[in-house]
Amino acid sequence: MHTKLTLAVALSALTLGVAGCAAPAPSTAPSTAPSTESPAASSADADFALDIAGAPGRIAQAGLTVLAAEGNVDHYHAHLDVLKDGKPVAVPADIGITAGPDHRANGISALHTHDTTGVVHIESPTAGQVFTLGQLLTEWGVLGGSGAPGTGTGPLDGWTLYVNGHKYDAGIRNLPLKAHDEIVLSYGAAPAKIAAAYDFPPGE
Repeated sequence: MHTKLTLAVALSALTLGVAGCAAPAPSTAPSTAPSTESPAASSADADFALDIAGAPGRIAQAGLTVLAAEGNVDHYHAHLDVLKDGKPVAVPADIGITAGPDHRANGISALHTHDTTGVVHIESPTAGQVFTLGQLLTEWGVLGGSGAPGTGTGPLDGWTLYVNGHKYDAGIRNLPLKAHDEIVLSYGAAPAKIAAAYDFPPGE
């Protein structure tokens, strides 16, 4: 928790002056207002923990680069819910963010998260670049492993993908992320209800 808080504060300083998610002015203390978090994570949460130290390698594996600040050419958001046997798994804060030995943020991918709401930020310095769910999952570290599905290091066999309430059969890795898409990635028992939309905060 302390590491994530340090990263969030450092990142807000890193991105000042960029059209990136309303970072506070330098003289303004970080907001203490609670964010709208995703539903309580299930016990599978530990299987999907984010390893900050491995971020540079995973960003490169996703075919992306580490930037000094958020891009301001293309800027939009999607939302991701991950469910295992119908129970929510938290999408970690700081996916796509790198940190030094002092745990302070020192770089960011164009594709990243800031908190555990499941909001995925696409803030690119290049117009028209397509970003995919597979890239996000690679940055998170849940692709490319050899463990059983759902362990956080395994393949995506057995997972079902829904976009805006509809089943998506064209492949999890290749799903392009689009503005205000509601994406549900589900494993095991089907949830009772599939979310079709997400209530994004004003300005997102």
